[in-house]
Amino acid sequence: MEINALAREALINADGTIESSFAPGKYSAEISSAAYALEWRFDTQGLPADLIRRGMAMEDPFAPHGLRLTIQDYPFANDGLVLWDAIKLWVTDYVNHYYPEPSLVESDEELQAWWTEIRTSGHADKKDEPWWPVLKTPEDLIGILNTIIWVTSGHHAAVNFGQYAYGGYFPNRPTIARTKMPTEDPTEEEWKKFIAKPERALLKCFPSQLQATRVMAVLDILSTHSPDEEYIGEKMEPSWDEDPVIKAAFERFRGRLKRLETVIDERNENTKLKNRYGAGIVPYELLKPFSKPGVTGMGVPCSISI
Repeated sequence: MEINALAREALINADGTIESSFAPGKYSAEISSAAYALEWRFDTQGLPADLIRRGMAMEDPFAPHGLRLTIQDYPFANDGLVLWDAIKLWVTDYVNHYYPEPSLVESDEELQAWWTEIRTSGHADKKDEPWWPVLKTPEDLIGILNTIIWVTSGHHAAVNFGQYAYGGYFPNRPTIARTKMPTEDPTEEEWKKFIAKPERALLKCFPSQLQATRVMAVLDILSTHSPDEEYIGEKMEPSWDEDPVIKAAFERFRGRLKRLETVIDERNENTKLKNRYGAGIVPYELLKPFSKPGVTGMGVPCSISI
C-alpha cells in the first residue's frame, strides 16, 4: 500500500517522473491506457498464448511444452515455459485435491463470486468481452489460476527486475530525445557543429542530467528485492503443511523450482546459446526463482508489490 501511494504521488502523477522524463510527456498515462484498451485480453496473458500471439511460437504437440519457438535461443521463452509448467503442475494438484468433482467448481458460490468480481469490477470496461474464460470445471479453474500466478510472478519478474542492470546506464535505453536527429533539416551552422563534435549533439539529444538521474533512481528502486521478499515456492503456508496431500504437492513444486535454477545455470554456460553466453553477453537469470536482497537481476517474487 505504501509503495503504491508513493507511485501515485511521484511516479505516475501529473508532472511526475514519467511525464517529465519520458518522450510522450503528459500523454504517457493516456497512451498506456489506450494500449490496454486496444490490446489487453485475459486469454492471451498466459505464456504460451502470449508467445503465439506475438508470433514467437506455434503449437506443436511433439515439441517441448507443446510449442515450437520461432527463435530457438529465446531465454525468456525457454526459461519461462519451464516455470509455467511447474506452476501448472502445482495448481493442478491443488485444484484437483479440493475439487475432485467437476460440479463442485460451478456450485462454489464464493469461487464464482471471486471470478465475477475480477471480470466485472477489476476490468469493468471489458466485462462484456466474449473472450473471458468460463469457470465451470476444475480445468477452467486451473487455466485461470495458472495465468494469474504467471502474470504476477514470472512475467513481472522478467520485465521488472532487470531494468536497472540495463536501463541504469541511460544510453542503453534513453527515455526521451530532446532534439531531432542531426540529419533532419539541419542549418549549415548546426551541421558544422555536429561534424566538429558529434558527441555534443548526442548529449543534447539524450535526457538531461536531472531526467536521467530521476529515472535511474526509480529503476534502482523497482529492481531491488527487499530483505523480506517472499519468492515463489519458498514458503509453505501453515494450512498446506497440515494437509499431507497439499504438503507433498508443494514440496514437488519447490523441487521443480530448484531444478529450474540448475537448468538456467547450465544454459548460461552453453556455448551454443549465443543470446546468453559469450563476450559482452549478460547471462539470463531473470527467471531464477530465488534471490538475495538488493539489485540481483534474478528472483521471482510471489506477487507484484507495486
